[in-house]
Amino acid sequence: MHLLLWGHRYEQEFKCVLGLGRIFEPDDSKIMNETSASDTTRLIRTPWGDLAPKVDLFPLVYLFLLYGVVYFLPFGLFDLWRKGEDGLVEWLQFLAYFGAAICAASRFLSVLFKGVFKQWIWWLLMALFCFYVAGEEISWGERLTGLGSDFLRQINAQGESNFHNLEGVQNYLHVSFIAAGVFLGWFGWRFFPAIDAFPARRFSLYFLIVAAFYFYWDVSWITHGDRIRNDQEAIELLMALGLWMHCFTSLWRPPGMRPVLKS
Repeated sequence: MHLLLWGHRYEQEFKCVLGLGRIFEPDDSKIMNETSASDTTRLIRTPWGDLAPKVDLFPLVYLFLLYGVVYFLPFGLFDLWRKGEDGLVEWLQFLAYFGAAICAASRFLSVLFKGVFKQWIWWLLMALFCFYVAGEEISWGERLTGLGSDFLRQINAQGESNFHNLEGVQNYLHVSFIAAGVFLGWFGWRFFPAIDAFPARRFSLYFLIVAAFYFYWDVSWITHGDRIRNDQEAIELLMALGLWMHCFTSLWRPPGMRPVLKS
């Protein structure tokens, strides 16, 4: 009986880490918000003690499964997952960004009708940003229809109808990922906590891991003349998921309020 209870206990706590299970709520008095109020402490029990993380840990679980499990599977499953153009991960990114754009647009309309100007303008920009990135992921439908701009193809480093691979623009992609990762994962919630269109601290790892990956990518090139393995799409997926989760969870929050996990 004790063994069964122990197993059930850790099964639930592992689900909490993945974001699949019920969040442990030890004390309702600990519910708070960076600007008002609104989320709960997550307590994860381990054989070495209790953990009360203030951020979602799914990005770490994802990396562990990717490099600790999928990497060693046969039949080239790891390469299939991390494949670049037109791969599974890239289409998942498109779906995540497109879903985030829809959620952000819904949030924009909600706060607009409530007259919260300081919020709706930022949600409009977030919706446009996510829609733009979603369109860029599939070259604005060229991958589906074969239709595109001959002008863009001629000046595009990969011969596609998109903007992020234009000659002269592509060289700054890594810097843009680093800047976006730091802003969305730290700068936004740290210095502009009243703007709920910026992801809350709980989603930090989704963005900071991407920024760290591209920083290390460029540093390895500068110092050793060689880059680390090309797992860009697999890592970039985290940013797409982070924005989707941020925009999706915002649909149920009052304007100007966003969650933070307090230990």
